[in-house]
Amino acid sequence: MKWSELCIHTTNEAIEPISNILHEAGASGVVIEDPNDLVKERDTFLGEIYELNPSDYPEEGVYVKAYLPINSFLGETVDEIKQAINNLLLYDIDIGTNQITLSEVNEEEWATAWKKYYKPVKISEKVTITPTWEEYTPVSTDELIIELDPGMAFGTGTHPTTVLSIQALEQYVADGDTVIDVGTGSGVLSIASVLLGAEQVFAYDLDEIAVKIAGINAKLNKVDEKIKVKQNNLLDNVDVTADVIVANILAEIILRFEKDAFKLLKPGGIFITSGIIKKKKQDVKNALINAGFEVVEINQMEDWISIIAKKK
Repeated sequence: MKWSELCIHTTNEAIEPISNILHEAGASGVVIEDPNDLVKERDTFLGEIYELNPSDYPEEGVYVKAYLPINSFLGETVDEIKQAINNLLLYDIDIGTNQITLSEVNEEEWATAWKKYYKPVKISEKVTITPTWEEYTPVSTDELIIELDPGMAFGTGTHPTTVLSIQALEQYVADGDTVIDVGTGSGVLSIASVLLGAEQVFAYDLDEIAVKIAGINAKLNKVDEKIKVKQNNLLDNVDVTADVIVANILAEIILRFEKDAFKLLKPGGIFITSGIIKKKKQDVKNALINAGFEVVEINQMEDWISIIAKKK
């Protein structure tokens, strides 16, 4: 079978929504080529450093690449992807150059092209994320390992917004907690919550593909008995009370349900929000305060913000 490599020249801000669009379109894997990776300091003992070729990377912005089978529907699929990306402008998301190119690759090239980008990565004090095909030995007795297959998941969980979310979960999730994961995607935050001590997690996503993937990843990590994955629009009609609610999602979406999150949290409960670009930080902060929250922590990684709020 022949495959088409779809390359989108865009911005760091648009990586996650575009990745989601590509997966919904049937992409079997997404590669992100960010020039920051060429200069980023890494923990070499985890082995995630790979020989990266600077010529593969743009001087500005990022490349998001996906692989689609070449068939009679390819043209229609690409047109739908282009339209969906253009629609991101309605959410005030900077899509940058938005130059899209197509090139043909054979089966062998496709099978290995994106795997070289994914190695075990320690993303918090306790949590390490590793691709399913990598052999990995924990370096400490309390290390928590999450296995993901980027071919079926929304990335490997190493994007700054996910890292910020897991670092916050590690700080605030306690043994026996109930956690709600809004916009679960690959389910990585739900999995991390259980490994960190949560007794039950309710994972919601509007996308039925994400719901399926989150369920598969939960089983892969042997935590599916404690994670209930359901297709749902944000917190609509949810009546679960939680100790922690986490949402790694666009700022514009967070602003649609911050009051619902306040209602569903127990007194003293924690609302972890991530996926916020810098220019939206104040909007989210103000909305959380107006909903009754106390903002207890604001963290930043690269161009991304996470805000942790507490129900008084």
